[in-house]
Amino acid sequence: MDNRRQARIHRFRPALITQIDDALPDYMNLMGMIFSMCSLMLKIKWCAWIAIFAALVGFANSRTTDDAKQVLSSFMLSISAVVVTYMQNPAPMTIPFMQ
Repeated sequence: MDNRRQARIHRFRPALITQIDDALPDYMNLMGMIFSMCSLMLKIKWCAWIAIFAALVGFANSRTTDDAKQVLSSFMLSISAVVVTYMQNPAPMTIPFMQ
Protein backbone atom coordinates (compact mmCIF):
# COMPACT_ATOMS: atom_id res chain seq x y z
CA MET A 1 0.00 0.00 0.00
CA ASP A 2 1.46 3.34 -1.08
CA ASN A 3 0.59 6.19 1.32
CA ARG A 4 2.09 8.94 -0.84
CA ARG A 5 -0.26 11.44 -2.39
CA GLN A 6 0.35 11.58 -6.12
CA ALA A 7 -0.80 15.21 -6.33
CA ARG A 8 1.90 16.31 -3.85
CA ILE A 9 4.88 14.73 -5.63
CA HIS A 10 6.98 17.26 -7.56
CA ARG A 11 9.95 16.42 -9.71
CA PHE A 12 13.19 18.22 -8.76
CA ARG A 13 14.39 20.78 -11.31
CA PRO A 14 17.76 22.39 -10.54
CA ALA A 15 17.88 26.16 -10.90
CA LEU A 16 20.08 27.32 -13.73
CA ILE A 17 23.11 29.37 -12.71
CA THR A 18 23.10 32.59 -14.61
CA GLN A 19 26.22 34.46 -15.58
CA ILE A 20 25.40 37.22 -13.09
CA ASP A 21 25.26 34.74 -10.21
CA ASP A 22 28.52 33.01 -11.11
CA ALA A 23 31.09 35.81 -11.31
CA LEU A 24 33.73 34.06 -9.18
CA PRO A 25 36.03 33.06 -12.08
CA ASP A 26 36.06 36.60 -13.42
CA TYR A 27 36.84 38.07 -10.00
CA MET A 28 39.60 35.54 -9.40
CA ASN A 29 41.18 36.24 -12.78
CA LEU A 30 41.08 39.96 -12.02
CA MET A 31 42.61 39.39 -8.57
CA GLY A 32 45.31 37.21 -10.12
CA MET A 33 46.23 39.89 -12.61
CA ILE A 34 46.26 42.64 -9.96
CA PHE A 35 48.46 40.61 -7.60
CA SER A 36 50.75 39.65 -10.49
CA MET A 37 51.26 43.27 -11.45
CA CYS A 38 51.88 44.24 -7.80
CA SER A 39 54.43 41.46 -7.57
CA LEU A 40 56.20 42.48 -10.75
CA MET A 41 56.32 46.19 -9.95
CA LEU A 42 56.86 46.10 -6.19
CA LYS A 43 58.90 42.85 -6.07
CA ILE A 44 56.68 41.29 -3.39
CA LYS A 45 56.95 37.51 -3.51
CA TRP A 46 53.80 36.67 -1.57
CA CYS A 47 51.75 38.68 -4.08
CA ALA A 48 53.04 36.38 -6.81
CA TRP A 49 51.99 33.28 -4.87
CA ILE A 50 48.54 34.73 -4.19
CA ALA A 51 48.29 35.48 -7.92
CA ILE A 52 48.99 31.84 -8.77
CA PHE A 53 46.39 30.70 -6.25
CA ALA A 54 43.80 33.12 -7.65
CA ALA A 55 44.57 32.02 -11.22
CA LEU A 56 44.14 28.37 -10.28
CA VAL A 57 40.83 29.05 -8.54
CA GLY A 58 39.65 31.06 -11.52
CA PHE A 59 40.63 28.22 -13.86
CA ALA A 60 38.94 25.60 -11.68
CA ASN A 61 35.68 27.55 -11.53
CA SER A 62 35.58 28.71 -15.15
CA ARG A 63 32.75 27.62 -17.41
CA THR A 64 33.34 25.56 -20.50
CA THR A 65 31.77 28.26 -22.67
CA ASP A 66 34.27 30.89 -21.49
CA ASP A 67 37.11 32.05 -23.66
CA ALA A 68 40.27 30.31 -22.51
CA LYS A 69 42.51 33.22 -23.50
CA GLN A 70 41.71 35.29 -20.41
CA VAL A 71 42.25 32.37 -18.04
CA LEU A 72 45.48 31.39 -19.78
CA SER A 73 46.82 34.94 -19.77
CA SER A 74 46.07 35.32 -16.05
CA PHE A 75 47.78 32.01 -15.31
CA MET A 76 50.85 32.81 -17.41
CA LEU A 77 51.14 36.30 -15.91
CA SER A 78 51.08 34.87 -12.39
CA ILE A 79 53.72 32.26 -13.24
CA SER A 80 55.93 34.90 -14.83
CA ALA A 81 55.52 37.06 -11.72
CA VAL A 82 56.85 34.24 -9.53
CA VAL A 83 59.75 33.56 -11.89
CA VAL A 84 60.73 37.22 -12.20
CA THR A 85 60.53 37.96 -8.47
CA TYR A 86 62.69 34.96 -7.62
CA MET A 87 65.18 35.78 -10.39
CA GLN A 88 65.62 39.29 -9.03
CA ASN A 89 66.02 38.11 -5.43
CA PRO A 90 66.60 34.36 -4.98
CA ALA A 91 66.54 34.57 -1.18
CA PRO A 92 63.71 32.69 0.55
CA MET A 93 60.47 34.58 1.00
CA THR A 94 59.96 36.33 4.32
CA ILE A 95 56.46 36.97 5.54
CA PRO A 96 56.18 40.54 6.89
CA PHE A 97 53.92 39.80 9.86
CA MET A 98 55.85 36.67 11.00
CA GLN A 99 59.19 38.37 11.73
